[in-house]
Parts: sequence; C-alpha cells; structure tokens
Amino acid sequence: MTYTKPVTTIIEERYSCRKHLKEPVAQETLAQLEAYIADLEPAPFGGNARFKIVATTLEDSKALKSYGTYGFIKNPAGFIISALKESDKNLEDIGYLIEKIILYATDLGLGTCWLGGTFTKSPFARDIALQNDETMPIIVSFGYQAENSPSGRIRQFAKGDRRLPWETLFFDKLFTQPLHPENARDYEIPLKMLRISPSASNKQPWRIIKKDNRWDFYLLRTPGYREGILSWLKLADLQRVDMGIAMSHFELTAREMGLNGSWQIKDQYQLPEMEYIVSWVTR
Repeated sequence: MTYTKPVTTIIEERYSCRKHLKEPVAQETLAQLEAYIADLEPAPFGGNARFKIVATTLEDSKALKSYGTYGFIKNPAGFIISALKESDKNLEDIGYLIEKIILYATDLGLGTCWLGGTFTKSPFARDIALQNDETMPIIVSFGYQAENSPSGRIRQFAKGDRRLPWETLFFDKLFTQPLHPENARDYEIPLKMLRISPSASNKQPWRIIKKDNRWDFYLLRTPGYREGILSWLKLADLQRVDMGIAMSHFELTAREMGLNGSWQIKDQYQLPEMEYIVSWVTR
C-alpha cells in the first residue's frame, strides 16, 4: 500500500499528539490501518514482531478507560500494541516498523504518540496475548487530533521543536569532517528527513558517516540517559528504537526518490563513544 501524499510531506506533518477528540476512529480507517500492518515488509534485521490494534467504538466509548498512559494522553481512541521476541537488533527493528505504521496513520488523518514503558502486566499484554519469550517495549496511542494539540508545556519540556544542526549529525569519511549538504548529492533530502525523526526526549542519538558507496549508521548514546531516566521509568533501551526510526525515514525517502540501496552489516571499527548499527549500501 502506498501513501496518498509524498512521504516527505507526511514526515513533516507528523508530531506527537497527546490530545484527541472524544470520537472513535471510523471502522474503514481502522481496517485500512490493520491491512497496512498485515502487509508490512520484514524488518531489516529479521526481528519477529506482532501488532494488535485496540480501539473504542460508538457503542463503548469507555472501552480503554483502564489502559494507563502515564497521564500524558487525553481521550485516546485506540492503541497499537507491539510484541517482539528477543534478538540482537529487535529494538531497532521495532522502531523501524512502528514508524512506518505511524506515518501511514498520519496519512489517514490520525494523530499518534509513542509510549515506552513496562506493560507486561497491563491490559495491553492481555490483549496481545504476550508470550513468555516476548517483550512489549512500545505502544502507540492514536485518535483524531484535537485543536491546540499537543500542549506547549510538554513540547517545551521535550524540546520537540529543536533539532541538532546538520554538521553535528552527518560526516564525510571521518567523524572529524562534517558532511556539507551539497556533498550528500541525491541523499540530501533523505538525510533531512532523518534529521527530523522523533526520538526519546529528543536526544537525536544517530550519527551518519558517508564512505564511498554507503552510509554508515552509528549510535551516539546520551551520557547517563540509559542509567537515569530509562532505569527510573523501567524503559527499554529507547535510543536503539530511535535508530530504527531514523532508518525508516531515510529508507522511505530514498525509495520514493528512486534511490536504490539495502541495509547491510559491514565490518566496522568500533569507537569508544559510538556503536556501529548498520550501513545503507547504494547500488
């Protein structure tokens, strides 16, 4: 299934929507979303993920009342629940897949918001029949966007309107040499779309370096973040999820532009402060 608008437009339209109308999502829209999820291509690293949609109806507008959202989401019309088995890069895979789903939901006119947490003993786990060998690090709330959403207070807290400058994210052959936009050539727009990817607490942990016919993706962890807020809230390693989101933006834009490539693991030197994740190899 394809989007009805350019993916660059949808990426720019998407934002974390925390306030929804008190209105169930149309059954036709839910059916389209379910069909899209059922037709998803495999994740880049082969992770085994499952998804389930739960939503309110006209007959039961309070069906989701017992589903906790930390008080951040008002009037959610539904949730996309994810479950995945443990594997080497399962969190990158789930970020990649869910962002594709979110962009499709955006194209359908829905507002969405990522929620990370411990849901193993929640109604979400019951609804997706979570197995002992599965984890459920992410759910997504959705609904029709209310006016004046999201609240300015939360956006200001999360620095949602700020992005790191280009020269701190993208590099040319060496991490000491920033990539000039004109040297990105055909990939300038995919990189721009990657730059505005959502990330946990807006930390933007991705660093990309251009080497010959490939783009190497590295994770630059935020010092203390994993041991601090993630540990306190008992969250998964969300910065790995962020890498999958960035991969999704980059690939979707590249493919829409007719740029051929594939995700491959290459032999890379490891840096003390960064973790190599994957490479996009052009052809």
